[in-house]
Amino acid sequence: MPQPIKMATRNMNFYYGAYKALDNVNLEFKENKVTALIGPSGCGKSTFLRSLNRMNDIIPGTRVEGEVLLDGTPIYGPAVDVVEIRKRVGMVFQKPNPFPKTIFNDVAYGLRIKGVKNRSELQDRVEASLKSAAIWEEVKDRLFESALSLSGGQQQRLCIARALAIEPEVLLMDEPASALDPIATQKIEELIRELKARYTIIIVTHNMQQAARISDETAFFYMGRLIEVGKTERVFTKPELQQTEDYITGRFG
Repeated sequence: MPQPIKMATRNMNFYYGAYKALDNVNLEFKENKVTALIGPSGCGKSTFLRSLNRMNDIIPGTRVEGEVLLDGTPIYGPAVDVVEIRKRVGMVFQKPNPFPKTIFNDVAYGLRIKGVKNRSELQDRVEASLKSAAIWEEVKDRLFESALSLSGGQQQRLCIARALAIEPEVLLMDEPASALDPIATQKIEELIRELKARYTIIIVTHNMQQAARISDETAFFYMGRLIEVGKTERVFTKPELQQTEDYITGRFG
C-alpha cells in the first residue's frame, strides 16, 4: 500500500522581492518518513523548509506562487489561520534557542498559549514531551532551573520537546545538529529515528553522512531548483543525474 502524502508543493516559486529564490518546486513528503533536503549553501533549502509553515511570512517583500499542501489543503490563502498551521507544522532551528525561563516553563510555553491552564495536565504534557525528546532523565530533577543552564545538546533536545508539546503532525528541522558535538549529534539522530513513528519529519542538513543515516528520502536542491529526489539509498548509491553524484561525492558544494 502506498504511503499517504502528508505535505506537498505544486509548481512552487518563492520570491524575496524581485529575486526568485525557488523555481517550480514539486515535492511530496510521505507520512511518518524522514526526508532530508541537501544542497550547497544558498541553494534555497532553508527557504523552502521555512515556507512549509509560513515562517517566511515575517520577512517583508516575500511571496509564494503555486501551492503548499498539508493533507491536501493549501496553507497559503487569505482565510488560512497561520497560527493553526504552525501548531500542525512545528519547527526546530539550527542553533538551540531556549527561552530564558525554567526548563518546565520553556516546554509549557506553547501549551499555555493554546489555553492549557490545568496544572496537572501541564505537568503530564511537559513530562511526556521531555520523554519524547529523550531528555527527561537528564532534567527531571532540574525542571525549575534555567533552560540556559543546559548544555548545547540538551538545549536542542529541549527545543525539540517544546516543539512536540503542542502535538504537531509535521516536524521541520533546520540543521538541528550543526552546532553540536558528535555525541550530542548522535543523540539527536537517534531521536529523529524514534520520532518518525509519530511524525512526518523534514530535515535540512549539510552533512551527507547524516542524511544517509537518518533519512528515508533525499531531495537535492541546487540554485533554487529541485534537481533530484528519491529513496535515500538510491540517491546516494545510484543517482540519476551527474550533478547529484558530483555533489554527493564532494566534487562541488
